[in-house]
Amino acid sequence: MTELATPDPSVLATSSPAADRAADLLEPFRAELTSYAYRMLGSAFEAEDAVQETMVRAWRGLDRFEGRSALRSWLYRIATNVCLDMLGSRERRARPMDLGPALTADTPLGAALPGERWIEPIPDDRAIPADGDPAALTELRESIRLAFVAALQHLPPRQRAVLILREVLQWQATEVAELLDTSVASVNSALQRARATLAAKELDASAEPEPLDDRSRALLDRYVDAFERYDMTSLTALLHDDVRWNMPPYALWLQTHEDVERWCLGPGIGCKDSRLVPLMANGSPAFGQYKPGPDGHEPWSIQVLELSGDRIAGITFFLDTARLFPLFGLPTRLES
Repeated sequence: MTELATPDPSVLATSSPAADRAADLLEPFRAELTSYAYRMLGSAFEAEDAVQETMVRAWRGLDRFEGRSALRSWLYRIATNVCLDMLGSRERRARPMDLGPALTADTPLGAALPGERWIEPIPDDRAIPADGDPAALTELRESIRLAFVAALQHLPPRQRAVLILREVLQWQATEVAELLDTSVASVNSALQRARATLAAKELDASAEPEPLDDRSRALLDRYVDAFERYDMTSLTALLHDDVRWNMPPYALWLQTHEDVERWCLGPGIGCKDSRLVPLMANGSPAFGQYKPGPDGHEPWSIQVLELSGDRIAGITFFLDTARLFPLFGLPTRLES
């Protein structure tokens, strides 16, 4: 994770009428700034670092803020600069499907790749405001789904910022040009190049996810029942024929029902008798998975599901439980 300078604790802990006023002005923007930084960085932890640094810089400069541009635009300018600094020339984050073709259940798992290689999940409540216009909140959920965030990582950082600001946040080209200290022509050119890059790589950054309606909730209920019973016939019947079954930090991913079943009954047999705790992550249904251990059920993965129609199109099992379970507010074990 990119290291940022540790904010001066006295700045963050100051309590005064001016500090309280600053907090009242800045804190309402935290969730949407976190969502923006997450799309830019692909990591919930780095997004929170970036927003914290943005808030500290804004707090320090608030007395010089003269209202010549909207407070929201000013905060996005700071957040964009922080994100661009953090991105630097580092390697892009990805999903297993970006690194190679699907393999079989007989393939050795291989070595775990470093955490900074992967797109990480983010809890909905960290990136989506608690209230707001329902249509706007739906769009926010769509814009943090795993497939969209992964597609964004194929773009150079400034093109990524332009695409998010123009097409996700619906800013005018003139507003984006002012934020990035460039011209409208440069913004429009960057947007065209970003669209072309995604199209050339056949990356779908615009398809909408399935709504969480009664049909999808029934599908999730069937999934929990099948997974907790470890009934492979029932489980694979819920999956699309070309499901994407993947397990960061490992590059191995599976696609056929046969390989999913063979994996679950072979290398993955330790997941038998797991328990699932429902969550929301990346605007999608998710679960904290606990597998049996000597002292109850122990953390094993954060599962994020991608639904399409009446089936499950993808399941990502994020295995970095030491970092992710606290992020999602999950306990360290479930009693048997």
